[in-house]
Amino acid sequence: MVAESAGPVAPRLKDVAEAAGVSVKTVSNVVNGSVQVAEETRARVQRAIDVLGYQPNVTARRLRTGRSGVIALAFPELPSPYFAELAVEVIAAARRHRCTVLMDDTGGDPAAELRIASGLGDPMIDGVILSPLGLDQAELLARGRQIPLVLLGEADLGPVADRVHIDNVSAARDITRHLVEQGHRRIGAIGWQDPYPRATAQQRLLGYTQALEEAGQPVDASLFPPVRAYFRPDGAAAMRRLLKLPERPDAVFCFNDLLALGAMRAAHEAGLRIPEDIALAGFDDVEEAEYAIPSLTTVAPDKRRIAELAVNCLLERVENVYDGPSRMITPGYRIVVRESSRRG
Repeated sequence: MVAESAGPVAPRLKDVAEAAGVSVKTVSNVVNGSVQVAEETRARVQRAIDVLGYQPNVTARRLRTGRSGVIALAFPELPSPYFAELAVEVIAAARRHRCTVLMDDTGGDPAAELRIASGLGDPMIDGVILSPLGLDQAELLARGRQIPLVLLGEADLGPVADRVHIDNVSAARDITRHLVEQGHRRIGAIGWQDPYPRATAQQRLLGYTQALEEAGQPVDASLFPPVRAYFRPDGAAAMRRLLKLPERPDAVFCFNDLLALGAMRAAHEAGLRIPEDIALAGFDDVEEAEYAIPSLTTVAPDKRRIAELAVNCLLERVENVYDGPSRMITPGYRIVVRESSRRG
């Protein structure tokens, strides 16, 4: 009689330690995200983990440390290229701390955002990274389970949680200033929302108007037609409205790259050359911006740094490394000048 095989034995910490030539304690430090490990050693241990396919025992970790290593991440529009690219960076940053990311798409619904901010009612979730769209401060303060929370994005909900965001006003001012410096004198903007503008629209319009005022150019409300959302069709529709004006713009700043790509299509359909007849600039530096024809000038937030800061802030709260007042952290950005605005 042949005994049935019990299947392959899962690799243990000891197996990883032997493969990497380090102690079990060192492997444990790497798995648990300890900073007290040299980078070369950490990389060697990580290679052994990857080769052996080692997976931490979540239940055992919970019993030993009081945390599971599971964090939740939620965006209002996960299919959006910017959020998708940022999600990849958050997952990579969490993985470096041996954490698992549970993802959700809130659709900007306040009830869904509140449920995420409360940890989905799941005691296995250590903390939450959330980009809120519809949630307000009172709702956030009244959330059920007060677990560690880091907010991303433009919405300012007060000192209720750590927040990581770029300076949208400054970035919008800089990209508009670039268009001014290229010699443009009638610059439109696509991304304003009426009658209920989101924080993104408010801040980016403010930066745009500041740049025009600095250049001594008039702020003409007809040059920023409202949009319903921030997708390609919305950008195309707004551009068509701008092109019907008695005096059309000679450049347009779009509040995200998808709007700019839609606007680019509308300009092409109207027989306009970019940037010779009309220049375009966007915001977010999604991958498509580099490969569009022409390639798109844009604001490039440091997505990797945003993700690293968000994960680090969250884990400092989870591990009680920091329990002070809420922090507002502002990573950098850069202006990437490409074919859509470059003259000569």
